[in-house]
Amino acid sequence: MKKSQINPLPKYFDRYINLVDDVELDIAFGNSLDEIARFDWEKCRQLGHQAYAPGKWSVPDVLRHLLDWEWIMTYRAMGFARGAFKKAPGHDENKMAKNANANAQNIEGLVAEMTALRHSTRLFFNTLNEEQLQKQGICWESVMSPLSLAFTILGHQKHHFGILEERYFPLV
Repeated sequence: MKKSQINPLPKYFDRYINLVDDVELDIAFGNSLDEIARFDWEKCRQLGHQAYAPGKWSVPDVLRHLLDWEWIMTYRAMGFARGAFKKAPGHDENKMAKNANANAQNIEGLVAEMTALRHSTRLFFNTLNEEQLQKQGICWESVMSPLSLAFTILGHQKHHFGILEERYFPLV
């Protein structure tokens, strides 16, 4: 299924979904893996634990956030697709970041985990049929489906890679 088949387009999360091309979901996953492979990880290494402003996350914090977000959104998609729940459990991303110990992890390990998780997430979504991809539930205040959650994951990566390039990379 393609991004354009998401109905309704969930408020708030549309800002991530709209960053992804209107292609078949599996192709979008492949594109995201290419983005991970091509990203300038050397600049991220050079930044170390530096943030672009006081109180902002370091690069390892951002990468751990991307990983945590993917785990959570995939769990929500599985719950909706399998009929396990209609309202997804919430999470506090700042509390999670505070307790993640991301700065004790190196960029290579985080990127390896990101790549492995993305392959696993892609495989999971490929097991869902069209009916499962369209089952709806509530995330925060938005009606979402596994299809919209998948494109949210992919757009969330684009969003944060853009922030790294725009706000962090000029520091190097």
